[in-house]
Amino acid sequence: MAGYIELTEQNFEETIKDGVVMVDFWAPWCNPCKMISPVIDKLAVEYAGKAKICKVNTDDQQELAMKFGIRSIPTIFFYKNGQKVDEMIGASSEQDFRNKIDSLL
Repeated sequence: MAGYIELTEQNFEETIKDGVVMVDFWAPWCNPCKMISPVIDKLAVEYAGKAKICKVNTDDQQELAMKFGIRSIPTIFFYKNGQKVDEMIGASSEQDFRNKIDSLL
């Protein structure tokens, strides 16, 4: 069973450079983050081999969060071949995430 990829400063650029990538900036204390966490896990399994579903713990990766100007969490970035193409701020529905990923595949 595939799962999401935990991103750090060390693997961020390498991970996002190819294909479609969804990056969830989150924190363990964030209630909206907790609400969408099962959805992120489900998408990671369902899109395995088609898109990379990733998470950045902003408590552990504060420099990465600052680099990208994350002011609210959850913030979701979408990349295609290393270029940021969209973002969503706040909790969204599973279908909203699917629609965004599918539009980039």
